[in-house]
Amino acid sequence: MKHHLKRALELAFIPLAAAIVFIEEVLLHYLGVAMAAFAQWPPVARVERWLAALPPWAALLAFVAPSTLVLPVKLAAVFFALQGRFGLAAASVAVGKVLATALLARLYQVLRPTLVTMPWFLASETWLFTWRDRLYTFVRALPAWQRMKAMVQRLRSWLAELVSGAAPR
Repeated sequence: MKHHLKRALELAFIPLAAAIVFIEEVLLHYLGVAMAAFAQWPPVARVERWLAALPPWAALLAFVAPSTLVLPVKLAAVFFALQGRFGLAAASVAVGKVLATALLARLYQVLRPTLVTMPWFLASETWLFTWRDRLYTFVRALPAWQRMKAMVQRLRSWLAELVSGAAPR
């Protein structure tokens, strides 16, 4: 019985873990690039400088506060779902999550130097990233992950050849 339960949990856990790793590697990378470009805009750069100068307790509030910005998006999704517009509800949640993730990731970059001055935050961050790195090591060692990675690399090479062959010389 234990073997069957373990196998069932593995079948449920592995795709979820792989999805998390994929999303963080791909989505967060491109969101980070976009947010860094957005941060070059002078008004945003001024706000970031102001945020970086906050004391630790205020930096923590600034880091946590954007989580409340997702609430109206979730309420809109519920409204759309109640109206029977499930595609719009799903799109609202997806767009809200992407924007909230981008904002939170950028805030983390800006506020991290201040936040890590609080010992409990540094300990929590260390614990979380240690756990994440173990999960990533496990997922990246899976044969399915290796095959998918090779397939993506072949696709990238093929697209690069296609684009370079189509470019005027």
